[in-house]
Amino acid sequence: FALIYGTWASTLYYAVLCVDFFATSAWVSLGLAGLLTWLYAGLFITAHDAMHGVVCPSYPKLNNFLGWLCVKSYALFDYKILTHAHWAHHRHAGHAGKDPDFHDGVHKHPVAWYFHFMREYSTISQLVGMGVAFNVFHAALGFPLPNLLCFWTGPALLSSVQLFYFGTYLPHHDGNEHPDSHRSSTDYSKPPIVHFLECFNFGLHHEHHLYPWCPWWRLQNMRGVLFQKRAKKAVDISAAPGAGAGGAAKDGGNRAKKTL
Repeated sequence: FALIYGTWASTLYYAVLCVDFFATSAWVSLGLAGLLTWLYAGLFITAHDAMHGVVCPSYPKLNNFLGWLCVKSYALFDYKILTHAHWAHHRHAGHAGKDPDFHDGVHKHPVAWYFHFMREYSTISQLVGMGVAFNVFHAALGFPLPNLLCFWTGPALLSSVQLFYFGTYLPHHDGNEHPDSHRSSTDYSKPPIVHFLECFNFGLHHEHHLYPWCPWWRLQNMRGVLFQKRAKKAVDISAAPGAGAGGAAKDGGNRAKKTL
């Protein structure tokens, strides 16, 4: 928590208050905006871990406070609403009408799905609060408008797309072969560093649904556990009686007899 929150807060402070937007190289501005987008995603992933009670497991009240602080800092989200909805997602993953993260069963295109996803988690009071905060920062406190747009609101919005794409659409869309009732999948063709850079291991979504108590930084370990279990299962199957060619032929003959 401290590393992600501290890096996000200090980078945001520097970008909004210390950078002369029009005198700074466009590449530097894009780099800062990209870094802040990624850090915003990390902020939300930390809040997500708090919803599972793993940011500070020994102190539940502190755990929930840190989760609340992260979502308020992110975009004034309501932590209780997000927590309730997220557990509904785990109970009904991939079921339209029950899973708040899933599409509505009709509008399956990723763009329509994204807006449905955002409506599930946004409230009028939150949007009004963000508008008031923006005007206070710009009109009352004199924060530069380009800096606010490029380094505050822009990265927050882009990170919501990042979180949706890597943490909801890719692992849950209907084109996947879901390995179990959790209806979530992981792209194992990607190396571990890619999963980390994409969205703080949120792409390891099958692992997350199997082990929701596991924090984001340990999901790579769960990936290894799954590989070991699958390897052991494959060995057990190959060593089982009737698993060889003769056994397969015998099983086939038995099935043929049953069919007749």
